[in-house]
Amino acid sequence: MPDTTPARIFLVEDDEHISQVLQFMLERQGYTVELATDGRAAMARIAQGAPVPDLILSDVMLPFHDGFALVRAMRARSDGWQSAPILMLTAKSMEADIVRALDAGANDYVVKPFQPNELLARLRRYLRSTA
Repeated sequence: MPDTTPARIFLVEDDEHISQVLQFMLERQGYTVELATDGRAAMARIAQGAPVPDLILSDVMLPFHDGFALVRAMRARSDGWQSAPILMLTAKSMEADIVRALDAGANDYVVKPFQPNELLARLRRYLRSTA
């Protein structure tokens, strides 16, 4: 019998409007969403040993700790965070930023403004590969 537990997505986004849109969009697709609104809250969630989400969707430009630092922190752990898929969602579109995120350990990089259906397709691809 297949697992019917909804995938858990850890969303790290400081822009209130974007986080509300993303949370609505993801929950409408049946995902469970946990939101951190800045890098400090995200780092605390990573450090506290909370259950590892099925996927992380993170902005790059965040207060306190940027998305690059979050990726490095997740990949440095040995409790499941190191292998969870990470998608960066950001307005930073310079090649150097994309390369930096991927080199830090992100699985994918989506530039804002994003197309909702494309983002959902990318999420589904990574969630299928971890199932």
